[in-house]
Amino acid sequence: MRAVICCLCLAVLACGGAPAPVDGGEPPAQDDGGGRLEPDGGVGEDAGRGDDGGRDAGVDGGAPDGGVRLVAVAHQRELRGVWVSTVSNLDVPQLASRDAGVAALAALVERTRSAGLNALFFQVRPESDAWYQSSLEPWSRFLTGTQGRDPGWDPLETLLELAHARGVEVHAWVNPYRGLVSASAQAAATHVSRTLSAHAVTYGGKVTMDPGARAVRAHVVAVMSDLLDRYDVDGLHFDDYFYPYPDGSGAPFPDEATFQAYRADGGVLGKSDWRRDNVNQLVREVMGLVTREHPQVRFGISPFGIWRPNNPPGVVGLDAFETISCDAVTWLNQGWVDYVAPQLYWPTTSTGQPFVPLLTWWAGALRGGRHVYAGHGLYRLGTSGWTSADEIRAQVVAARVLRSEGVLGGIHFREANLRANLLGVADLFKSDLYAAPALPPPLPRAGAAVAPTPPTVARTAGQVSVSHPLPMTVRFFALYRLGPQGQWVLADVAGGPQATFPVRSGTFAVSAVGRGGAESQAAVVVVP
Repeated sequence: MRAVICCLCLAVLACGGAPAPVDGGEPPAQDDGGGRLEPDGGVGEDAGRGDDGGRDAGVDGGAPDGGVRLVAVAHQRELRGVWVSTVSNLDVPQLASRDAGVAALAALVERTRSAGLNALFFQVRPESDAWYQSSLEPWSRFLTGTQGRDPGWDPLETLLELAHARGVEVHAWVNPYRGLVSASAQAAATHVSRTLSAHAVTYGGKVTMDPGARAVRAHVVAVMSDLLDRYDVDGLHFDDYFYPYPDGSGAPFPDEATFQAYRADGGVLGKSDWRRDNVNQLVREVMGLVTREHPQVRFGISPFGIWRPNNPPGVVGLDAFETISCDAVTWLNQGWVDYVAPQLYWPTTSTGQPFVPLLTWWAGALRGGRHVYAGHGLYRLGTSGWTSADEIRAQVVAARVLRSEGVLGGIHFREANLRANLLGVADLFKSDLYAAPALPPPLPRAGAAVAPTPPTVARTAGQVSVSHPLPMTVRFFALYRLGPQGQWVLADVAGGPQATFPVRSGTFAVSAVGRGGAESQAAVVVVP
């Protein structure tokens, strides 16, 4: 786990100026309301539900030693994420220079915060390579231009420091089976397509590592273990690339030899069931790794938005269960994921793939208190059915209506489209949909979200400073202000070993938020 604070990172953040002071007045009103498949099915390039409101300010734990009054605080949690694609440099350019890289990642974090989002889903393994210091895989060619070339700095470590300081989670987005985006790409000697060359399958102009090979599965699990041991990420995230999507020629994925070896070894499953079992074994083993060794990491997957045609009735499109061996319902039923984020890249007006009925169906498939986060297709803005950012508004409002069913937020695809402010969507986020801050929901697994003890606070002129005696138990500090109706309202979030909140006069309370999302009682501070 990396814990060294990058001075240059913090200096870059400081250049953006201090946050505006938070006052104790009435909070603003909150509205209640890489390669992805195109909506027509064609292939393109690449603990609970949380509290529904603040608690009465009069409910507190008395004044502990030192005279600090503690109160219970809470707010309506919502995961607000954005996917950041590094494959083919879709959202992030090559960053071989450390100075340029730190500046680019700092700008990414600030755009995320400005839009009211609270989670980055950053692609750290686009093609069995690494945007971090790995002991098992080479540096990504999308980072330096040449696979295996050391950039001389660590993008993931830097991003974690920058994002956590600004109250933003970082989820490591991993492609489990993709070997190379292009079969003609030059692979480093340490790349899995060369070290396990017998299991590297060329199909559709790409290289896929055979999901039916035990050595491939073992390698992926080892890479996940190495990643989680080295980096203090908030989540581990798989996308929808399992068995590859059809290449358009009608030729099947060439894994017959692997299947026959399985049957010769006593296997009894048919080929379709065998393929799904191969993927399921990987998902189960990764969740086992997470729960045993990193229980406060959120593990989830973003499957294709249709599990099977006619689910719900009338839905048409690709059969992900059969075609790419993706059985997300089993993952939910077995508790092998903390959430699914189905890629629902269709508008609310669609007849064959309607957003709201599909999201409602996914919510109905939940088991064991797991979560659903809607996958929103920002990249579709400006196309048919997406002529206004109001389509995104309608989707977010629909997701919030399903909150009681376990739909606790959404992830937007992808960051370059948000950065471009397509049809004013970034403005919509900042001024309306995500104007009031929120933390992601606590992890739903029993024992995964452990509340830290309350923080230590001090008031000086115009600011509240906060720290914690056990900083490794804390991810963020949350600043609440006392609203006119006597409720605590979340005003700001920051992280790091200590944080400073600029404030104006009013009554405030500061809590500590642990890894996994559980929140302590808050220490009350009165600012004259």
